[in-house]
Amino acid sequence: MTAHTVTLIDVPKGVYESNAVVDAQSSGASLTNDEWNVRLTRMQGGPSDGVDLVCLDNGHLKLNILPTRGMGIWKAECGDLPLKWDSPVTNPVHPSLVDQSRRGGIGWLDGFNELICRCGLGWHGAPGTDIRRDEGGNVVSEQFLPLHGRIANLPAHKVTVEIENDGWIRVIGVVDETSVFGERLRLTSVLSTQVGSCDFEIQDTVTNLGGGPAEVEMLYHCNFGTPLLGGGATFHTAASGVTPRDARAAEGIDDWETFSAPTPGYAEQVYFVTPLRDDSRYALAALRSADGQKAVGIRFDTSTLPWFTLWKNTQSAEDGYCCGLEPSSSLPNNREFEREQGRVVTLEPGQSIDFRFEVQVATDSDQVDALVGGTQARQNKSERTVESQPASDLSPS
Repeated sequence: MTAHTVTLIDVPKGVYESNAVVDAQSSGASLTNDEWNVRLTRMQGGPSDGVDLVCLDNGHLKLNILPTRGMGIWKAECGDLPLKWDSPVTNPVHPSLVDQSRRGGIGWLDGFNELICRCGLGWHGAPGTDIRRDEGGNVVSEQFLPLHGRIANLPAHKVTVEIENDGWIRVIGVVDETSVFGERLRLTSVLSTQVGSCDFEIQDTVTNLGGGPAEVEMLYHCNFGTPLLGGGATFHTAASGVTPRDARAAEGIDDWETFSAPTPGYAEQVYFVTPLRDDSRYALAALRSADGQKAVGIRFDTSTLPWFTLWKNTQSAEDGYCCGLEPSSSLPNNREFEREQGRVVTLEPGQSIDFRFEVQVATDSDQVDALVGGTQARQNKSERTVESQPASDLSPS
């Protein structure tokens, strides 16, 4: 089915197609709409110096993909609707400038400004010391793990573009997270979208290339600010349970699904959600704007992403007014705690795991009602328990 494949970056083969353009003319693909292209550029100057940027325009949706930052998505635009948030970190930061051990292990935040960034692969969640013990309780290893893992600060060594005659455009990136006396994990990321669509999907395959078992955790930090987020915007999902992460989140449990306007001094609130899935194992979470005219949904495969975190960060606009919709393989706690709760995935040598999710964008009231209505219809078939206090098996707080 593939009409054309272009290699943009292949480090082992010495390939770097500077300023490459893949479009209808160069690919020869006979698609229904020729107003699409994929471009590779390298950013210059400031903290973005040397950051590669793949700009995908399917004729309606524009995506800015960052191979240098673990194949994250910096920002997007569907028609005239921007999909982004205004981080104090205004532009992509080259990984060489991010010291993850800074500020007690939260230096990851020095490069955090993407619409979608991965947290993993070996771990994600709060910084802290991870102690592994054998069956007898003896300490086998002890190491400090900084916030959210390494993958968002690792560059892809191979990036290709595939164009198919049925209208699909795919950007494929390969990133290795490896260390001597450590893990040897490979991420193969496939981002797909159809010409003229406002939606896209991501399928990630994580493979253990090492000679022994390797632990894997994955969380997708999907971040939205204005104009989707605003005072009176609402969160919608079907869930069997909702639990505040800590005492601060418990303060807002009565309004956990509603967002406030930018509020100076606001301290983040985080809620852990146990999603309800449909017959195809997928769950859906959505953010609806206050006027009901636009929304975004994250539809994710619960067979490997069984958890969901809602991050409410409605502080002042200057400080990063934002919310996060975050499907994950485990909860964003220290890995030792997650291991004790049985939520950390272990891959044997050569074994892989697939993570899949879709981003669906609604740009009028009918589309919004259909998206949000889907979550409500599913919820109507099942009871939801909303806890007023943190749970000891979900949070160490």
